[in-house]
Amino acid sequence: MLAIALALKGCSREEAAASCGMDRQTLRDWVHRYNAVGIGSLANSRAPGPAPRLSAEQEAQVACWVEEGSDLERDGVVRWRCRDLQERIRREFRVTLHERTGGKLLARLRFRRLSVRS
Repeated sequence: MLAIALALKGCSREEAAASCGMDRQTLRDWVHRYNAVGIGSLANSRAPGPAPRLSAEQEAQVACWVEEGSDLERDGVVRWRCRDLQERIRREFRVTLHERTGGKLLARLRFRRLSVRS
């Protein structure tokens, strides 16, 4: 903010950047962001990341499948594993997920791994 204040005060970008220990190009980028949006644009923000592969309705359907449990005749398994659920998602929605992504999906849907004890 000090470098931008110096630039607004009339110092050259090179002087303002050097006085704050930054590169002139970085200050230039910051000035453009400041002019476009304001001081809030200088805060670091998270990258948006990749778009979700399943819609909210599809995720709700997956949650229903997990709550109902698997069917041996339909799914070929007696209990859900991530790879079995991944296969059903591929068949039903034509969306390919990595096995870990299936586990992350279940965690986001607030399901936890349970082990059956004898």
